[in-house]
Amino acid sequence: MPSVAVKLYSVFFKLILKRRLQNRIQNPNLNDETNSSFGVTSRPEETIVAANPLFTDGVATKDIHIDPSSCLSIRIFLPETCLVLPDSDVDRLRAKRSELESRSFPSNSENGIPRRNSYGSADAYSVSATPSNRRSSYCNGFSTDDLNLKSENGVYRAVGYRLAPENRYPAAFEDGIKVLHWLAKQANLAECGKSLGRSPDSRKSDVQGHIADAFGASLVEPWLAAHGDPSRCVLLGVSCGANIADYVARKSVESAKQLDPVKVVAQVLMYPFFIGNTPTRSEIKLSNSYFFDKSMSILAWKLFLPEEQFNLDHPAANPLITNRGGPPLKRMPPTLTVVAEHDWMRDRAIAYAQELKKVNVDAPVLDYKDCVHEFATLDMLLRTPEAQACAEDIAIWVKKYISLRGHEFSY
Repeated sequence: MPSVAVKLYSVFFKLILKRRLQNRIQNPNLNDETNSSFGVTSRPEETIVAANPLFTDGVATKDIHIDPSSCLSIRIFLPETCLVLPDSDVDRLRAKRSELESRSFPSNSENGIPRRNSYGSADAYSVSATPSNRRSSYCNGFSTDDLNLKSENGVYRAVGYRLAPENRYPAAFEDGIKVLHWLAKQANLAECGKSLGRSPDSRKSDVQGHIADAFGASLVEPWLAAHGDPSRCVLLGVSCGANIADYVARKSVESAKQLDPVKVVAQVLMYPFFIGNTPTRSEIKLSNSYFFDKSMSILAWKLFLPEEQFNLDHPAANPLITNRGGPPLKRMPPTLTVVAEHDWMRDRAIAYAQELKKVNVDAPVLDYKDCVHEFATLDMLLRTPEAQACAEDIAIWVKKYISLRGHEFSY
C-alpha cells in the first residue's frame, strides 16, 4: 500500500484540485473560448522555473515561441555530453559559468539547481528530436535528469501547449502536430544551411543564420541543427499528455510524407488519462483512488471537451472505440505503457497495449506495484525507488529505438 505521507498528500491534493476544477466550471468567464486563440499555458498558482542556457547539473535549457498566432512554445534541453570541446574550451566555459552563477542568478530549489522543469505545469517529454506534449493543468513533469538526460547524447523538447477550458479540444492536440511540422521545417532549413556551406554550432548560439524560404527569412535553431536527429524521434507523454502523445503519434503516421525527415520511431505513454462509458474493472474497484479519482477526472473531461462533444467515448478519451479513426493500429510506432497498481485508469491503458500487441506492435507494459497515478512525476515522489526504477526502465527501452544502425541496443 502507498505510504501514510502519500495518502495524506493525496487528500489535500484532491481537495485543492476539485476546488480549482469546480471554480472553472462555475465561472463562465474562464470558459470563454471567444477571448483569443492565443490561449494560456500556465496557471497563476504554478511555479515556473526559468530557462537556463548555462549547463546546470549537466543540462542547458532554452525556450522558443514557435507560433505567432498562439502561445505555442517549446523548451529545449541540451545535455552537456552533446558538446565535444577541447579541454581549454571546457575550462573556459566552466570558469565563465562559475563567474555568472556567483553574481545574481536566483536559486529555484535546493543547492540552486531546479529539480523540475516546471514550464507551466508539465507532463510530457520528447526524446531525440520530437515534441511530446508535456502539459496538463494540474500535472507535474520529469526533472532534467529523471531520464538521465545529462548522460545521453540527444536533444530533448517539452511542449508548452494551450490549456483548457480557455482553449478546448482539439487545441492542445493540434499544438503537438504543429511542433512536429516546425521540427520538419527546422531539419530542412538546417540541411539547406549545410548545402550553402554553413555549419550550425551550438557553442555559437548568439550568432544564428537566416535562410530564405517560402515564408521569408527563417531562423535556424542551432541546438537542433547541430545535435538533433529528426529521423529518430520518441514521444513521451504523462497522464493527459499521454493521450496527446498518442494522438500526435497517430497523426505522424498519417502525415509521414509531409513531416519528412521527421520520423516517430517509438512512444512512451505514462499512466495515460484514458476513460470510457463502459467501466473497466479498475475503474469500478479504484474509482476513489489517489490523487485523481474518477469523478474528478470526469470534471476535467467536461472542461476539456467542447460541450456539444462531451462523451467519455470520445476518440480523445477512449482509445478502444471501434470508430476512433486514424491509421490502423498495426501502423502505430512501438509503444511502451507505464501503469500503477492503485490507479483507476490502469486497465484501459493495459487493454490498449494488448490491442497493439495483437497486430504485432511492440507494446510492453510496465506495471509498478504499490504505486499511484503520477508516482514517477509528482514532486514529492521523484526520489522514491519506484520513480527511479521507472526512469531507468524507460531509458533502457527508448535506447532500443534511438540507437544508431549497426549499434542496436538489446536487453
